[in-house]
Amino acid sequence: MARIAGINIPDQKQIQFALTYIYGIGRSLSRKILETAKISPNKKASELTAQEIATLKDIIEKNHKIEGELKRQVMMNIKRLKDIGTWRGMRHVKGLPVRGQRTKTNTRTIRGNVRKTVGSGRKPAATPT
Repeated sequence: MARIAGINIPDQKQIQFALTYIYGIGRSLSRKILETAKISPNKKASELTAQEIATLKDIIEKNHKIEGELKRQVMMNIKRLKDIGTWRGMRHVKGLPVRGQRTKTNTRTIRGNVRKTVGSGRKPAATPT
C-alpha cells in the first residue's frame, strides 16, 4: 500500500479514485494532480513506481491543503463565525441547518434522530402475559 499524506492508498483502485481517499482531494483535483505529475489516471495504485509516489507526495504537500491543515482551517472559520455572532455562527451553535434548509421537517441529519412529536418516539406497548 502506498502511503501519501499519512493515508494508506488502496492498491486495487485506479490512482485517480485512490487519491480521493485523502481528505480534501476530490475527483477533479485528483485529475489535475495526476496531469501535473504526468501519470496516467487509469493506472492502478499498486503499479506506481517509487519515483511516481514521491512526485505525487511532493505536489500534494506543496500545493494543496489536505487532512489536518484543512480540517483546522474549517474549524477556525466556523469558530470565527460563532465569535462575531453571525446568523450562520448562531445556527452552528444551536445545531441547526446552516444553509437555508427548512426546519419544520427534514432536519434529522443535523440534529440526529430527535423526535419531538408526542407519539413518534414512544416505545411499543408491552404485550400481555
